[in-house]
Amino acid sequence: MSEGDRILEKDLSLPSVSRRDQSEPANRLLEIVRRNRGSVVQGVYSVCSAHPAVIEAACKLAVENDSLLCVESTSNQVNQFGGYTGQTPRQFAAALSSAACSAGLPAKNVVLGGDHLGPFPWRTEPAECAMEKACELVRASVLAGYRKIHLDASMTCASDGDAPLSDRTVAERAAILCQTAERSSDGLPGNSPGVLYVIGTEVPVPGGESVRGGPPTATTIDGVRNTLEAFHTAFEARGLCAAWERVIGLVVQPGVEFGDDVVFDYDRAKAGGLAANLPAHPALVYEAHSTDYQSPKALAEMVEDHFAILKVGPWLTFAFREAVFALGAIERQVLVGKKGCNVSQVRDALDSAMLRDPSHWRSYYQGDEAQLHFSRAYSYSDRCRYYWHQASVQEELVRLVDNLSVHSLPLTLLSQFMPLEYAAVRAGQLTIQPQAIILYHIQNVLRIYAAACKS
Repeated sequence: MSEGDRILEKDLSLPSVSRRDQSEPANRLLEIVRRNRGSVVQGVYSVCSAHPAVIEAACKLAVENDSLLCVESTSNQVNQFGGYTGQTPRQFAAALSSAACSAGLPAKNVVLGGDHLGPFPWRTEPAECAMEKACELVRASVLAGYRKIHLDASMTCASDGDAPLSDRTVAERAAILCQTAERSSDGLPGNSPGVLYVIGTEVPVPGGESVRGGPPTATTIDGVRNTLEAFHTAFEARGLCAAWERVIGLVVQPGVEFGDDVVFDYDRAKAGGLAANLPAHPALVYEAHSTDYQSPKALAEMVEDHFAILKVGPWLTFAFREAVFALGAIERQVLVGKKGCNVSQVRDALDSAMLRDPSHWRSYYQGDEAQLHFSRAYSYSDRCRYYWHQASVQEELVRLVDNLSVHSLPLTLLSQFMPLEYAAVRAGQLTIQPQAIILYHIQNVLRIYAAACKS
């Protein structure tokens, strides 16, 4: 029997983690993994967004559900140079802690993680330079309190040529990142299991794909075997046997993806081999990326099929954008004809910011100027999420909220533009305040994930 066959041999007689200190959130995540492997339909959704409204909405829903909240920043959102949000890992950790505290969410219910931690932001540089910066990002993240690390070295760098990296190269680079994390995690409290890791070679790029053609092909069992063999060998070569036991997730392609104007839905028949051949060692589950816009039924089936960690990001900022645009439409109706009222111009400010710097959307959208104008606002890819933090956009957002806070927001207009929120207001579940309405609209998405994960 080969090493890969031994790794894939099914053995679900796992030790319970229920006796571990449940005040340590990483232990609670381990328990969810253990239960899912034992065929209990339970999972966890991971909020991969740095947007303050998304974080606030997620914290408040976790309080409402008394559930574990996993939040992860990506390497291009947050890094030692600030990323596109302008935040370092320590600053992001502090912001999440503050949001959780304000919502009344205890620290034991929050897992902070890093998504796609690796050389992606510096892939235009030679591999050696990119990896040095990636290692510094991992180190900064662990020191800031990140306890779930997705080790992602799957992308080519400037010195690698055009051919895709081999599994061996990806695994060896990931092991270097893991070694950095292990050295940085010395001194963790005794009740901590240590840093938990997610690995993989078939990894969607951070920020989503530029999809053309049909749906992606699901990862094969041979692909799983090859990945685990490569990573196990690389970890063992660097003396990372203890870390290998803390690999809780494997990123595979379940056949789901989304692009500018298309969503490819989960087809469990095509991914059935993965569910039936859950790796025995390490005791991991599958982590599913790009699950945004999947149906409630599809997400529930994924959790049943051992995709126990569901990543969601763009759908949440897409929902934020929906709420803001809808409130903008209401604002225009409320303030029309009123003297001295300065109506906000959120969409114009957002589009102007995107036109000033097209680097975050240009390669994702196709067509003439009319189509590009439409996509910049309404695309599933939601590339406008990269621009909400800009000062000119923030100024208009503040104006929108202020206008609708001062002037009464008519229920009839809420019914016209935001029927779900209208129903919640009528039921006494929601106050008719713009900020509360925005958060509720984001939570409508999060509730789909919470239901699928039974959390």
